[in-house]
Amino acid sequence: MTTQEIRTLPIDEKVRIMAAIWEDMRDHYEDAPISQDVIDLLKERRSRINRGEAQLLDWDKVKFAIGRG
Repeated sequence: MTTQEIRTLPIDEKVRIMAAIWEDMRDHYEDAPISQDVIDLLKERRSRINRGEAQLLDWDKVKFAIGRG
């Protein structure tokens, strides 16, 4: 499927496809190579949380809150 074909899809079909892709990625994330830049970014984010400079948010609550501002 090309980018142009994706652009013509109805939004509900795009959301269905995105959910399927995320589900597949979740099931196979351990197989994906991770660059040193991403590892460094994740370490820095964890460090910020440990120092109290950031907080983790529950993804289900965030999804619910999106667009409800």
